[in-house]
Amino acid sequence: MSDIAALAGVSASTVSRALAGSSLVAKKKRDEIMRLAREAGYVVNTTARNLRLQRTETISVVIPLAHEVSQPLTDPFFVEMLGYLADAITQRGYGVLLQKIVPPMGDWLPNLVASGRSDGVIVIGQSTEHQVLEAVSAYYRPLVVWGAPSVAQSYCTVGTDNTVGAQRAVEHLIRLGRKRIVFFGDPSLPEIGLRYEGYLAALENTSRPLEARHIVPAHLTPDNAYAAMTELLQQNVAFDAVFAASDLIAISAIQAITAAGKSVPKDIAVVGFDDIALAAHSNPSLTTVRQDLDVGARTIVDRLFDRLSGGEGPSATLSAELIIRESCGAKLSY
Repeated sequence: MSDIAALAGVSASTVSRALAGSSLVAKKKRDEIMRLAREAGYVVNTTARNLRLQRTETISVVIPLAHEVSQPLTDPFFVEMLGYLADAITQRGYGVLLQKIVPPMGDWLPNLVASGRSDGVIVIGQSTEHQVLEAVSAYYRPLVVWGAPSVAQSYCTVGTDNTVGAQRAVEHLIRLGRKRIVFFGDPSLPEIGLRYEGYLAALENTSRPLEARHIVPAHLTPDNAYAAMTELLQQNVAFDAVFAASDLIAISAIQAITAAGKSVPKDIAVVGFDDIALAAHSNPSLTTVRQDLDVGARTIVDRLFDRLSGGEGPSATLSAELIIRESCGAKLSY
């Protein structure tokens, strides 16, 4: 570094700042120093620099799956969210450390924080880990969770307005004349619990006569969802619509309904939640509630870096949009 400083006619500290991209060094001089460093074969030791600055320039992205061990990272929702997060994080010059956490859960989050392997943590979904998130957030600020807000929550969440989105979806089915609407999902999970609340609110607010509500606690994997819908159909339960807690299980439900010899949407309308890329290309194309994962990912990263800088990084709730396609039967009757 001293040789480069001598060639550039500046101090070693100026060279150090220039190689770090500091705006304190004029661009012309910074470019000259970078050129001299390249010609000399000088490479910045980022590990040593980060150790000196006590930072890693890495963000951990963690997916806890205490509730669904068999749910793979290739799940379309995870793939899309992780892609957007990686874009937003790398645009800030940081790397990504991805981890999937399955039972036994133990002290997974306290251990991750204590390891010092990253400068901040993004958690995708609360799973069953609300208490763990609450405890760690009491002493660790750079933590942001994609998930559902709750009363007296201290950690930062970013997520879609699950209740309003679900209510709009079910109200749409009611306007289409559907009277026996099944909820397909597991309300014990925070986000899906809010979607179930929206389902109930839509049923309770309607002036039209509806038959008894029905819930099928389907898992978030295609095989389990297909089996759950097949079992429901074999029980001869009377229903004419399904509101599914995710697109993936909605598409699995459609496949099971079709395999049973029934038509979607003529016999049974289906609406999902997420608007993954596959939703528009399913057969029939899936009516769903859109979560804007691009905006969601950028909001998560903005909140995290705000917290890294000492800011408040408050929670955020994003709007939900009903996307009407073929599976609800709107083109047939509404």
